Amino acid sequence: MTLLEGRNLRKTYRLGRSNSLDALRGVDVAIEAGEMVAIMGPSGSGKTTLMHVLGLLHSPDPNHGPEPELRFDGADVTRLSDGARTRIRARSMGFVFQSFNLVPTLTALENVLLAAEYAGVRGTPARVAALDALDMVGLAERARHRPMELSGGEQQRVALARALVNTPRLLLADEPTGNLDSARSREVLALLRRFNRERAQTTVIVTHDPAVAASTDRTIHMRDGLIEEGTSVAYAA
Repeated sequence: MTLLEGRNLRKTYRLGRSNSLDALRGVDVAIEAGEMVAIMGPSGSGKTTLMHVLGLLHSPDPNHGPEPELRFDGADVTRLSDGARTRIRARSMGFVFQSFNLVPTLTALENVLLAAEYAGVRGTPARVAALDALDMVGLAERARHRPMELSGGEQQRVALARALVNTPRLLLADEPTGNLDSARSREVLALLRRFNRERAQTTVIVTHDPAVAASTDRTIHMRDGLIEEGTSVAYAA
């Protein structure tokens, strides 16, 4: 079953009165439920912009071409209001970023709790879900530590717990190993793969690292705002 499908996805950024950047130039893409997919490409290829559009952080542009279409879990989400998009992100999507994006003054548990509360879960149910998420990534004993008291790999695992606390249908990760050494990178990738297999967690990873792409089911290669034809590679699971 197709979980996420986009057609004619375009995104142009205005850099000045007479200067613009066509980050996406008409992308067609489909992600199957339970699939683990990498999006690769050189800097400026549009891979992060594509992730932001798929994750409802940005809207596709309707101008200068065929009407764009974006469907998530069978529903048309192309032109939803900001509030509706926020609710879908909070309840059905999880995000992991290269820079961790943890609140430095909060503990690991409190950082994960934020995501649960953002989705409307509060009190004891939120706390139980947050502790369970930290336990899933092997950090239950570090729940009361602040980010500065954690290693880079531990911080990224907290970020992963935060992304998973609401049991999202879709997990999107932008260079999740970019700030980690090889050993910590392998730990994070192993967790992503484990959740993908054990929980059928649909996962999309933006990366420039061939080793990261090789750990996924399929790689989508991008260049100049387009998916390169004939370059989607399937790897053995």
